[in-house]
Amino acid sequence: MFPIASLLPIDLPLEDPILKFMLIMAIVLTAPLLLNRLRIPYLLGLIIAGAVIGPHGLNLVLRDSSIILSGTAGLLYIMFQSGLEMDMNDFRRNSWRSLVFGLYTFSVPMAFGIFAGHWILGYPILSSILLAALFASQTLIAYPIVSKLGIARDKAVTIAVGGTIITDIMALSVLTVVVGFSTGSADNAFWYRLGISVAVCIAAILLLFPLIGRWFFKRCSDNVSQYVFVLVMVFLGAFLAEAAGLEPIIGAFLAGLAMNRLIPATSPLMNRIEFVGNALFIPFFLIGVGMLIDYRAFFKDWETIEVASVMIVGVTAAKYLAAVLTQKTFRLSRDQRTLIFGLSSAHVAATLAAVMVGYNVILGHTPDGDPIRLLDDGVLNGTILMILATCTVSTFATQRGAHNIALGEVREKEEADPAEQILIPLANEESVPELVSLATLLKPRKLKNALCALHAVNNTESDPRDVKRAQKLLDAAVRAAAASDDYLQGLFRYDVNIVNAIASTVLERNVSDLVMGAHREHGLTEHYLGKTAEGILARNNITTFIYKPVQPISTIQRHWIVIPARAELEAGFPYWVQRLWTLGRNTGAEMHFCGPDRTLDYLREKAEKSPVNARFRTLDDWDTMPDLAADTRTDDALWFVMSRRDRSSYLPAMGRLPDYLERCFSRRSCILIYPVQAGEDANRFGL
Repeated sequence: MFPIASLLPIDLPLEDPILKFMLIMAIVLTAPLLLNRLRIPYLLGLIIAGAVIGPHGLNLVLRDSSIILSGTAGLLYIMFQSGLEMDMNDFRRNSWRSLVFGLYTFSVPMAFGIFAGHWILGYPILSSILLAALFASQTLIAYPIVSKLGIARDKAVTIAVGGTIITDIMALSVLTVVVGFSTGSADNAFWYRLGISVAVCIAAILLLFPLIGRWFFKRCSDNVSQYVFVLVMVFLGAFLAEAAGLEPIIGAFLAGLAMNRLIPATSPLMNRIEFVGNALFIPFFLIGVGMLIDYRAFFKDWETIEVASVMIVGVTAAKYLAAVLTQKTFRLSRDQRTLIFGLSSAHVAATLAAVMVGYNVILGHTPDGDPIRLLDDGVLNGTILMILATCTVSTFATQRGAHNIALGEVREKEEADPAEQILIPLANEESVPELVSLATLLKPRKLKNALCALHAVNNTESDPRDVKRAQKLLDAAVRAAAASDDYLQGLFRYDVNIVNAIASTVLERNVSDLVMGAHREHGLTEHYLGKTAEGILARNNITTFIYKPVQPISTIQRHWIVIPARAELEAGFPYWVQRLWTLGRNTGAEMHFCGPDRTLDYLREKAEKSPVNARFRTLDDWDTMPDLAADTRTDDALWFVMSRRDRSSYLPAMGRLPDYLERCFSRRSCILIYPVQAGEDANRFGL
């Protein structure tokens, strides 16, 4: 009984679940606030707090099944989020870089570990190889820092995350093989079982999860159900990996990769995933890690100090050397090298799994009856100290590298990005979520104040009910934008007519883009725009997107962009191209550009410089639309770059487009793009 128990009717360690949860949440709240003033990363603060309240500290909370469950969920959440936030187009381009880094960060620590274990500490060769596997494995414990600073798609992060999965798979494979040899079970059947189970697991997650996810998101729009579905997929992926003989963290990461294109970076669902993870799951994991730390291990015996010192120095030096080799190989900056070192230097999850397996493998007994373990008590205690040291190094290094990279991106953005404002005219409540979703995907992710929605009412036919209806529409738009962490300003306006209201708002607010729904009654057929849209196009010379949604845009697998000849000669060409490039980066979907070769050459050149999953197809005649329709699938969306009459890119076939849309693409989402044309207004956008 703790002395304070004589004053308060509270037994320690705490058993009341209410008090335990309150204490942990109070730590999650206060630790970052206090340590930020000392410039200590909040991740390290939560680990230290866990050590203080844990069984080896003040013994306020035991590391019982509830803490282990929450911590396991937090670790899986980190790995899932790292896969989910990865830029798949950039990852595809840089996959070989991740492979090279994975080989560096595996082979260098393996060499250090075998040398340190066998020739410095004097362990048998199998124990030394397993110790080296502890050196090679790593945990992305500092990934939340990267995510919070908004640089999860930096090349260094992509390389580090991909390399982490590669090195953990190889390190845990070494663990499996060493245990197999130690127990005498490494026969031919062992290798067949391992290879087949791993291949089936990876194929099941990467191939089936996207199909299941797309089917679910197309049929369920409930926010809570979508989030719960994501959690189910995370733990299902972890379970499948565990059943295949891999660590669950591998399955969680693969689940993130599989769901990557279904959960855009700017979507409300992504915002919920990040919010809940940063508020609950990840802090519980970090506090649980801190509870493992036993400061008394420093004073137990000389062997623990010796083993821990060799492990800490060896693993830090090896991971730093691997980061330096990666920097030299790919000509990265010093900050990117620091970031890679920080992300790869922490050892928690796979390291704990490996050391516990090695500790529980008994090779024999001494004459006194004591067990001879594959990894002894010295390594076990040394591993706990190594976790503390490497987590400290990881958080400080990641914070430094990520902060410098984020500052550089802010400077570039301030120098390069013009002011942008996207206006969304609203008329029907049913179309609000999809119009807002399209607008958020067309703008840069970091631009949080670029949206405004307008509902206009004819002042000659005003009805008192119009105000309530307008407020309902605008509130729905504000909520839809807020769900993705964007600010949307709602505008209500009386005017002589709707067209004049929208045109006046465009001029008053210097609007750069217009996102509006297709005519509700006729869709994209004859007079598909309706008088309002036609009037807006006649009055405004800004990039205009007219959208007819058939399914949620997040479930679109491929975007087909049909471009007319001489589109590159129009003033607004680079602007709408940049919008579509942003859409490609935010969604990760395939972008199929169809048009004349001369026009596509401009896009090919841009694709070489910017990581977007772009495909190109020659299309000289819009009257061949039926041939294009044969290549599209249900989960595709069609984009048509239009032109106003008497412009260089105008085609007579554009007048026949409504018929093509009705006959060939009636079950596809369609977006018409009307670019900025040459004229006085074009100068407002620097075009």
